[in-house]
Amino acid sequence: MDSQNASYKAGQAKGQAQEKAGNMMNKASNAAQSAKESMQETGQQMKEKAQGAADSMKNATGMNNLMDITD
Repeated sequence: MDSQNASYKAGQAKGQAQEKAGNMMNKASNAAQSAKESMQETGQQMKEKAQGAADSMKNATGMNNLMDITD
């Protein structure tokens, strides 16, 4: 193998390695974005459940009626 051919093969290998690294970074970024969206959705669901529990407590204790009177 002459030096020109060896240099070509080395450049080819470098390009393939860079492409694989780029693909891995994209996959990691996509996984991170998916995790972020999942956490945001979970947080929203928890917020809604907490609001529902607070509303139920107000109804059970008659606090909603007091709020209506003072408004």
